[in-house]
Amino acid sequence: MDELKLRNVHLQQVQNQIRHKTDGLSSSTLVLRRGQPFTILINYDGRPFDPLKDKLFFRIVLGPMSEEVPVSVSGQPSPSQWSAILEGSAPVRTQPVSLFSPASSSVGVYTLHMRVETHGGVKSHVLGQFTLLCNPWCQADSVFLQSEDLRNEYIRNDIGLLFKGCPNNIDSQPWSFDQYEKGILDICMKLLQLSPQSQADARKDLLNRNSPVYISRVISAMVNCQDDKGVLMGNWSGKYNDGVNPSTWSGSADILWKWSETQFSPVRYGQCWVFAAVMCTVMRALGIPTRVVTNFNSAHDTNANMVIEEYYSEKGEKLSISKDRIWNFHVWVESWMKRPDLDGDYDGWQVLDPTPQETSAGMYRCGPAAVKAVHEQKVSAPYDVPFVYAEVNADVRKIIIRDGKILETSVDKDRVGTLICTKRPGPAMLMQDITSEYKTEMEGMPFAVSGSARDGGCTTERFVHQGIGVSLQLPKAVVGENLSFNVIITNNMAIPKLLRKYVNAQNKEYNRDPTGTFWETYDDLTIGPNETVTVEHEISFYEYMLNEAMEDCLVNLAVVIEDVKSQERVLVSVEFNISSPVLNIQIQNESSVIINTQQVATVTFTNPFNVAVSGDLIVAGSGLLEEKVQMRLTIQPRETMRRPIRFIPRMTGAKMLHASLVLTAQSTVLRGFKTVTVQAA
Repeated sequence: MDELKLRNVHLQQVQNQIRHKTDGLSSSTLVLRRGQPFTILINYDGRPFDPLKDKLFFRIVLGPMSEEVPVSVSGQPSPSQWSAILEGSAPVRTQPVSLFSPASSSVGVYTLHMRVETHGGVKSHVLGQFTLLCNPWCQADSVFLQSEDLRNEYIRNDIGLLFKGCPNNIDSQPWSFDQYEKGILDICMKLLQLSPQSQADARKDLLNRNSPVYISRVISAMVNCQDDKGVLMGNWSGKYNDGVNPSTWSGSADILWKWSETQFSPVRYGQCWVFAAVMCTVMRALGIPTRVVTNFNSAHDTNANMVIEEYYSEKGEKLSISKDRIWNFHVWVESWMKRPDLDGDYDGWQVLDPTPQETSAGMYRCGPAAVKAVHEQKVSAPYDVPFVYAEVNADVRKIIIRDGKILETSVDKDRVGTLICTKRPGPAMLMQDITSEYKTEMEGMPFAVSGSARDGGCTTERFVHQGIGVSLQLPKAVVGENLSFNVIITNNMAIPKLLRKYVNAQNKEYNRDPTGTFWETYDDLTIGPNETVTVEHEISFYEYMLNEAMEDCLVNLAVVIEDVKSQERVLVSVEFNISSPVLNIQIQNESSVIINTQQVATVTFTNPFNVAVSGDLIVAGSGLLEEKVQMRLTIQPRETMRRPIRFIPRMTGAKMLHASLVLTAQSTVLRGFKTVTVQAA
């Protein structure tokens, strides 16, 4: 009789990855999801494999750990351990075998071994490696997500929007998560391998990698470089000569590639939205549903008293006295997972923040903090719920001082966490307001309180005092136009008043107190009994352009109204951003964009400034352009620039072409994007 000889084993990479919804992910290995079977084909020479006489075993190896899996002829897979079942019991020369991983398997890069035992002896073979990911399609997996639309958005979608600016003038920045780009998945696995936890005890780390709670906490620390060989170095100084200005990044692949190419040295530089976007890429690649979230007016409460103190001079100049800060916006991620480590139902979205702000158990990381625990004020729940709760709920105490003496105090309970948002699921690039998932309705207004309203792009900040009511009203501000705003003063008393009005405008960066005043005015006015007066003001484009070199273009505007007789003061302030002009992208025949067929897009931009601008135009698109298109431009005042961009789509589905114009002299990045659905041939 012929001897049983192994000819080859086919891991069926294409078929398995389509079934496991990992097609498109770029790795040197087969990529699979846990809790789901995969099939391999074993081809024999000589006599057929006979399951009654021959025995087959697999060995699943992960680091220093291994598990032997005997192949059975029939039966059901075990939910708690690896199993393998022959497909068919008759003797065959091509033998399909299904292997089953438990839904609680560790995420990692495995090696698959096989041993064949016959009457003629024992032979062992190494079949290759596979990468095992979490599986939100599997009901037994702790990252299971019910909705197919949400799974596609928070796992498979590789494009998104990051929200910056101010709640009254939101700046939507396109971002390419790039999880399908060459080598990105392997780099994400390297992130786990290089973590301090893995370096200290590889076996313990691999065992813990069955839990998305553990994985997310490791990734939160590894995206920054404070304690480890992490990906990104933060820099909020405004000086980026030895690295990349955080505002010029537009996708995660460039950052992760650079980290890998430099032997895992930190990439310079990131700020909150860059940290969060890179973490979103890594988590989606690992199979954990994740979205990027912006908290507008985010409190950094350094002394944990749930109150942010802000100090102003009697002329309305904001002073840098307090260590507490309110960031105009702060960006983190939420990941979807079960929380078996918590008492109560805290499954669902969890806050994770890789921006290095404060340490958590000795390392710069934050979360996972259950959003439900933040909403329910369950501040004892791990991890870092009190910190996140303060970011969205702290009170703001505004204090007017002179020579160290407090002249007036007011409390704003609405400003912090005024809007929390993410990209809405689906092809439309729109914002979704998720504030109510974090916060209950606002409490009743105290005696002297300020508040704000947004109405059709116009911001109104108001303060109501016993004697005087003051509102500050300004429309949406756009670069190149003058800043117009109204101060509305109401005398609530039945007697006339002599008032002194101070107005002050300061430059601002999103994460710190304002710098010097660039515009101010003051005057006296008389207001009649129960009268309302509107005073119009305008700051010319040249006045703020000469002083506003920061990329975010933020302004702190404050008004102090002083009752000359009683010396009572009312302070109203608003922080707002000045919108940059956008680039326009049009695609020829955009309704019929076909894979592997050349298409043409046109990028246009009209220079709104009275001076010529120069800079680098960069156009990119994951799945559309193999390499970025880059060109140097100079555009004269009021001139319209048009540049054709040719591209050949290489992936089907929703894709994004995005362009950025990095203006050299103005230290500003102008952006534009266009989404397109690529169809099969």
